[in-house]
Amino acid sequence: MSQVRCALSIAGTDPSGGAGIQADLKTFQELKTYGMSVITSVVAQNTTGVRSVEHMPLSMIEDQLDTVIEDMPIHAVKTGMIASKPMMELIAKKLKTLDAPYVMDPVMVATSGDSLINEEARNFLREYLLPLTTVVTPNIPEAEFLTGRSITSADDMKNAAEYLVHEYGVDAALVKGGHLKGEAIDFLYDGKQMHSYAAERIDTKNTHGTGCTYSAAIAAYLGKNYPLPEAVKQAKSFVTAAISKSFAIGTGNGPTNHWAIRENAERKITHES
Repeated sequence: MSQVRCALSIAGTDPSGGAGIQADLKTFQELKTYGMSVITSVVAQNTTGVRSVEHMPLSMIEDQLDTVIEDMPIHAVKTGMIASKPMMELIAKKLKTLDAPYVMDPVMVATSGDSLINEEARNFLREYLLPLTTVVTPNIPEAEFLTGRSITSADDMKNAAEYLVHEYGVDAALVKGGHLKGEAIDFLYDGKQMHSYAAERIDTKNTHGTGCTYSAAIAAYLGKNYPLPEAVKQAKSFVTAAISKSFAIGTGNGPTNHWAIRENAERKITHES
């Protein structure tokens, strides 16, 4: 068992199975990583949107974290939905005790457009959690909030990634271009080099949980000691396959297909440094 790589997701739930903790655990499993989870919030949502949210008491979140940290090896951590400043303060304190790469998916708004965290939490995330991260993975709306800048082009994306690293002390920033037209291209800045990852754009509305899946895949590969640029490349391939064979389940934005990589082993990802 000492050779099994273990990844911890700290996030909210999705009872419809496409996003949140459920998506993270599916991703870990597909990538042969032992998945563990700490639930921050129970979210009643499906492919059409969020109906209600119940946040876990801080004492329960702390107990979940402590039971995992005290007993299990942790080779990578990712966070998703962290809804309040007190939650973030607690999680930041625990993260400082771990020697593992930390992937932050700065979940703020669901695919359906529903807000998932409050304003105070957004500001704390930007100022106190970002400096702890190995890589942060915002989409364009999230990157616009984090940087306070409008992003309408590839150059804007690159500038945002550089800003997050130099202004907030993030080790690396991956700004995802799914909201722009044309080729689906993402930019990773690691403080020294700008890397780009391009894939064909897939015409589908079934993108529920893509951000969760992408960041979880990065965490899984980092937990296996992949260098960050290669971890992102492999994760991009994983999520592109998942979108290409996504499911038309539900009446809204359907979920991605976490086992698609088995059926569609290679999607062409162009990686340039």
